[in-house]
Amino acid sequence: MQALANGAAYEARTASDDGIGIVQLRDNNSDTTVQILAGIGNIAYSMKVKGKDVFWSPYTKLSEFRAKPTLLGNPFLAPWANRLDQHAFFANGAKYVLNPELKNYRADGNSQPIHGLVTYTGNWKLVGIGADAKSAFVTSRLEFFRYPKLMAQFPFAHTIDMTYRLANGVLEVETEITNLGFEAMPLIIGYHPYFRLHDAPRDDWRVTLPAKQHVVLNEKLTPTGEFKPNPYADPLTLTTVQLDDVFTGLTRDSAGRAEFSVQGKSQKLSVLYGPKYTVAVVYAPKGRDFICFEPMTGITNSMNLAHEGKYKDLQSIAPGGVWKESFWIRTDGF
Repeated sequence: MQALANGAAYEARTASDDGIGIVQLRDNNSDTTVQILAGIGNIAYSMKVKGKDVFWSPYTKLSEFRAKPTLLGNPFLAPWANRLDQHAFFANGAKYVLNPELKNYRADGNSQPIHGLVTYTGNWKLVGIGADAKSAFVTSRLEFFRYPKLMAQFPFAHTIDMTYRLANGVLEVETEITNLGFEAMPLIIGYHPYFRLHDAPRDDWRVTLPAKQHVVLNEKLTPTGEFKPNPYADPLTLTTVQLDDVFTGLTRDSAGRAEFSVQGKSQKLSVLYGPKYTVAVVYAPKGRDFICFEPMTGITNSMNLAHEGKYKDLQSIAPGGVWKESFWIRTDGF
């Protein structure tokens, strides 16, 4: 399958990288190319701007990633993002216990289930690809309800449509979820994109964190239910700081978007959160040349905290309802 825009300002095509099938979106005016691997989590693993990749990866070849998948590029986290504080979750007043014998989720170093069920799934199907005078785009669908092992862990029938859209050098990631069931579906999804700059070392990067509240975490990195004022300066230089923090109360512009950014000497990368992404996780460990600005629909462990009465902002999708939101990745100075 291949589609080309009239005048070739934008291009969208299926292609091959290291012998593996991918989708490539191209904006010729801004010299930006995005590459997406539907066969492993529908991950956008490369976004090159004038030859510089703003997504971080520890690999040089796609075949290395296929052989040993790890978090890189733009991973999708669902049906729960980040950690649960037990091998179970609560929804609509009922407790649902995870089955580790199905071996389709992983746990962190504290034996807490982490990052959901679909990060590396090959079950995405391409449903639309094209390019016109305004953008290049591709849509893939995950029919969650068709897979018994997924439904055994999270028994809420739904579909997920993910659209990558490249326009004017900006990558939009749109997610649309349809609840096919007869009960409300709790929504705690997110993305874990890894970014890097090329014109300054990590310790010189300056970070903007537009949030009023800082979520208090326990020693296992799950929220306690407490919130404190954001303690960080604006901008924050990473020289003596490492981040693995959760923020809410995001400061937004007139369009309802919150802009998190990292700045080098001249290069700048921004992630703009749509209104329904109410939480930002920011991860910037010492000694690593990446930073993660993670759009989330709720704080870590939202479902269980909501059941305990410690979190009031858990989102859900009504029976037969549709949830849709985007975030945007923008670069400057490349």
